[in-house]
Amino acid sequence: MLKRNVVAGFMLALLSATTASAADFKLSSTSIAEGQQLASTFVFKGFGCEGGNQSPQLAWSDAPAGTKSFAITTYDPDAPTGSGWWHWNVVNIPASQTSLELGASSDKELPAGALEIRNDYGAAAFGGACPPPGEVHRYIFTVHALGVEHLDLPDNASNALAGFMIGAKTIATAKITAVYNR
Repeated sequence: MLKRNVVAGFMLALLSATTASAADFKLSSTSIAEGQQLASTFVFKGFGCEGGNQSPQLAWSDAPAGTKSFAITTYDPDAPTGSGWWHWNVVNIPASQTSLELGASSDKELPAGALEIRNDYGAAAFGGACPPPGEVHRYIFTVHALGVEHLDLPDNASNALAGFMIGAKTIATAKITAVYNR
């Protein structure tokens, strides 16, 4: 009985430590802010939108123990598609990386080994906001701490497949949700 209580206590302490580490994981940006309107720099150029189509500056800190790589996703759950809209999906970001500079996608200044998945516009790059006129959409920027060094994805991986693999290997996430309307 005592041995079982010691093991249970150890497991509870381990779980609490892991949860606390994951809770400390933070995403910040000098480009975007929680609940705030995206600047035109982060708006798509096309489909009636006239923006800069640049990826924002992002920085993350306090990744939980066991993090071996990161993935970044940008998703619009309000797109009138039935499945939302994937604006950006980057996988295989080394665990030593803790930020991406403004325009890293368009300038192709991603870390060595990082892989951009084709977005729902059809480009392997960041695709900015471009909701239908009169609609306010949310843009969820998420950094995922992964428990693997890289995701083994085919060259033509869909966002659904990448999302599944990211979800299966995620230890913790940190998010910023911005909005945009035109």
